[in-house]
Amino acid sequence: MEDPGRTAADAGARSVSRAGAWDVSGYLAFAGERARPFADLVARIGGPPPASVVDLGCGQGGPAASLARRWPEALVVGVDSSPEMLAAAAAHAVPGRLEFVDGDVRDWSPAGPVDVVVSNAVLHWVPGHDRLLARWAGWLRPGGRLAVQVPGNFRAPTHTVLAGLCRSPAWADRLAAAAPVPDAVLEPAGYFDVLSAAGLSADVWETTYLHVLTGDDPVLAWVRSTVLRPVLALLPDDDAEAFTAEYAAGLRAAYPRRADGTTLLHFRRVFAVATRPS
Repeated sequence: MEDPGRTAADAGARSVSRAGAWDVSGYLAFAGERARPFADLVARIGGPPPASVVDLGCGQGGPAASLARRWPEALVVGVDSSPEMLAAAAAHAVPGRLEFVDGDVRDWSPAGPVDVVVSNAVLHWVPGHDRLLARWAGWLRPGGRLAVQVPGNFRAPTHTVLAGLCRSPAWADRLAAAAPVPDAVLEPAGYFDVLSAAGLSADVWETTYLHVLTGDDPVLAWVRSTVLRPVLALLPDDDAEAFTAEYAAGLRAAYPRRADGTTLLHFRRVFAVATRPS
């Protein structure tokens, strides 16, 4: 159980919200949409086949399993601190080929140098993660590669509507500190500077995905398992229901349902693949 005094970002960094455990099924409800940025990131990792790969914040293990399939001669180690995610990941484990370990991405370290380090949709939970990136860069062998992806949507309505509601008079006394902040991640040039300063050759880009969602309040369903969880964890059930109803109304106004019944969610993401010179 998380310490209720932790900030929302701190709790997220451990892959466990203050509500207790990640809702694995809720997160996987949009598995296809969430998998695409990972695939786009990994597709840009060039160089020779690695012998050692680390997936930091591996979640339910499916992405790490795809790394093991891509590089069948490598030992892939997935790291996460959520018991629920690690329990799901265990189904993918292959002794000597694909392993999962309990660890906090902020302080876990490999036993020795690594060929490839991957971190997908994790660093936005970690304040000051530019310093963490520099430490990860130090793990790389010559020719090693560091690949990261972070959401870049902190100024999108999913977050600004939530932040405004958290800071509103009705909720500020309990939720102001949990409001999402707009600068949780760097701009692309910021990641280029951090990785270059760490001695790596960096390739940085951004992509905005247009997700076509269906059903009732689909954007609310999307955020329930991510940015909304640490906020609701601060409220008793009745207040959480009232807060969610207000938030849902704001999301419906920001993301209206189209005539064909679909809802469009624009989702910006920032990517970086950096290589240590041989």
